[in-house]
Order: sequence, then structure tokens, then C-alpha cells
Amino acid sequence: MTTTLEAIEAAHSKLVDDHARIGAMIDEFKKQSQATEYRIEAVTIPLAAGERFAGGILNEDGTLSHYLILLPGQADDVDWNAAREWAAQQDGDLPTRREQSLLFANLKHEFEERYYWSGEQHEENAGWAWCQLFYHGHQYYDAHDDELRARAVRRFIPSVI
Repeated sequence: MTTTLEAIEAAHSKLVDDHARIGAMIDEFKKQSQATEYRIEAVTIPLAAGERFAGGILNEDGTLSHYLILLPGQADDVDWNAAREWAAQQDGDLPTRREQSLLFANLKHEFEERYYWSGEQHEENAGWAWCQLFYHGHQYYDAHDDELRARAVRRFIPSVI
């Protein structure tokens, strides 16, 4: 077999292509999250009579922000400001939209299939606030003066965070 310049150039070109492909694979591998473990420290969450544990809310980096507790009772047919006042009277707050998603996932049976106020005002319209329908979980926004239902929550932050 005779070695030709064309054969050498073809082999070199293939090596360059292979090197580029392997380099791209290495870059993609480095972008993947590295193996890790997630530790959940033992924690005791005190619940008063009628309270329900909903679960944990995570920060964007995956660390625990707080645990969410649903308080007993609900307010019927209240506007957003009255709902916020009612929640404060229960020593709680209206849940955030993320917290409402957790409540829907874990405690849907604690809600009627109706709209419930969140504590979050709409970003672009100060006269509107977010709410969630506990029938199918969709979140919408509604005018502050509309009358919906409300549930109060409290947040438990363990000392180990």
C-alpha cells in the first residue's frame, strides 16, 4: 500500500473532526450537574389543632426555604384586602403562588373546587391579584374587589437552615 498525500490529509481531517466532536461531548458533560446528595435534617414541626402540613418550599438553588402549614378555616366571599386582613387575624398570611401550587399538589382535598386568593399582587396591574382554582390547579389574576375564598398559611423555618 502506497501512502499518498490525499490519504494523510483525509486521516488528519478525520482526527480533527473526532477531536472537535470529543471536545463538544466533554463540554456538554461539564454542563451537567455533578452527582451530589441531598440531606434532610430531622426536624419537628409543631402543628396546632386543625393545622395541616403541606410540605417544603425550596429556593432556586434547591435548598430549603421553609415548610408550609395550612391553617384551619377559610374566609368565604371576600375581596383581596379583606382576605389579607382575615389571614392576618388567623396569625397567618395568604399563600404565595408557589405555595398554592404545593397546596394543590399535597392538600387539594382541603379546598373546595373554587377560586382562592393568593397573597401576590399582579406584577403589571396594582388593582389585580393572583388566585388559584382548586378544581384543576390553574392560576389566574382577578380584580382586588372581586369576592373569592381565602385560606391562611404559616411558614415554619427550622433552626438548622
